Amino acid sequence: MSIDTDEPVAPSVSDYEVGQDNVQKFGLDVHNPVFAISSALVVLFVLIALALPGQSEDFFGWLRPALTAQFDWLFLIAADIFVLFCLLMIVTPYGNLRLGGRDARPDYGYVGWFSMLFAAGMGIGLMFYGVSEPMTHFDSSLAANAGTAESWAPLAGAAGDELGARRLAMAATIFHWGLHPWAIYAVVGLALAFFSYNWGLPLTIRSAFYPILRERVWGWPGHLVDCLAVFATLFGLATSLGLGAEQAITGLNFLFGIPDTMLSRVILICIITSIALGSVVAGLDSGVKRLSELNMGLAFLLLAFVFLVGPTLVLLRGFAGNTVAYLQDVIPLSNPFGRDDFNFRTGWTTFYWAWWMSWSPFVGMFIARVSRGRTVREFVTCVLIVPTVVSIIWMTVFGGTALTETLAGYTGITDADLPLKLFEMLSQLPLTAITSFIGIVLVIVFFVTSSDSGSLVIDTITAGGKVDAPVPQRVFWACFEGLVAIALLLGGGLASLQAAAIATGFPFALILLGLCWSLFIGLRRERKAPFLETTQATHRG
Repeated sequence: MSIDTDEPVAPSVSDYEVGQDNVQKFGLDVHNPVFAISSALVVLFVLIALALPGQSEDFFGWLRPALTAQFDWLFLIAADIFVLFCLLMIVTPYGNLRLGGRDARPDYGYVGWFSMLFAAGMGIGLMFYGVSEPMTHFDSSLAANAGTAESWAPLAGAAGDELGARRLAMAATIFHWGLHPWAIYAVVGLALAFFSYNWGLPLTIRSAFYPILRERVWGWPGHLVDCLAVFATLFGLATSLGLGAEQAITGLNFLFGIPDTMLSRVILICIITSIALGSVVAGLDSGVKRLSELNMGLAFLLLAFVFLVGPTLVLLRGFAGNTVAYLQDVIPLSNPFGRDDFNFRTGWTTFYWAWWMSWSPFVGMFIARVSRGRTVREFVTCVLIVPTVVSIIWMTVFGGTALTETLAGYTGITDADLPLKLFEMLSQLPLTAITSFIGIVLVIVFFVTSSDSGSLVIDTITAGGKVDAPVPQRVFWACFEGLVAIALLLGGGLASLQAAAIATGFPFALILLGLCWSLFIGLRRERKAPFLETTQATHRG
């Protein structure tokens, strides 16, 4: 059955029975050929990367600059479109539609919902970059000589003083953690939730393209979309897990003197992956939800401590000033064709947007699973605005404290490597050992929640949209998330992790642009007549 362009109809349930192509053998329930292709290619990648680490390092060292230099404009234009699309969903009547139908009600309260989407979305990144990114922008990324009018004024018209330099460094940091990344997540999450809960389609990426592909979505075009989603999710996760391992082992070295070596990082990834397996087996409510809430509690305690014992008055003024600076500079920072004298667009923004896009199937599907019953406006507003505000607070507290310590004369943060900057900042505050230990625990638990959430999402995609696939499949993907992170670390470290995220984010940027158009078509048809009600009436007739 085909879709007429003027009527809000879709295939009957029999046309897309969940699991129709699934093979159930050896305790598995897999969707051919998505599971077979994606798992085989992932295994092949791990074997090659581990067998040829030198060649892998050379390849990834070439790949990142090659992509960022040629396609930075594509990533920036795509991210800008996603922000505009989300704002459109908030202010238009489409925002009144409810995910799951008119009578649906949320499965989770706001506290649990926010905890899960935020812990899955950016946890490790905020720990890794909360101090290091503002310091890097202040020192070198945006300016040759931080704090001078000559260095800062060309980008966003900042005052040529220390305060102007500081605020622009914070605005540039918040730009990477604010509306743009969460708009990417919101678009994917909204599409998956809408087509799953309102149209009854399987909870997998291909379903979001039904208005465009029609019945072909169940064939090879749909298989290709799902395979790309698996690769993007896996390598986006591996980037985060690799960053988490680097920072955790750096913190353990700082606190306990544990050797900061590649072997230590590999061992740590293996240990944390083993912990994640327990959470994977426990499932969404028992494992992911509880760990997410635990981590949010610890993160809040650390945030409150730094705020209260740090330069509190400076941070209070900084929150308002940083927010205003971000809103003032977000447009020039978003310009895909402006000057890039300080490697800001190609060195930072392109990597971030590719990373968020590669993460989007994971975060989008995860928040879709826990967002039934929300209206479109409520969903988009909360996913877009609330995490942005939290990111501003987090970056202001941690980055602002580090900048204050540096301007007061402490050079340890500036001289430290990226993973160590957080612990150097904490070393200038009371109870360093306790707060540093909490920081390590946060990184590890964020690692675990990212791993088990990602395993659930990848398993759902490769099982054809089933949300209750057998446990051995989730165990398989959790193990290979760790192996991919190890392979990338051995094959070039941080540069390889970033290159892999960009490589998988590039094709997925095009997928997401098509997804926006498909979602718009679906929402427009839903406003004319709710699909499930129309389908049921047709079947009764």
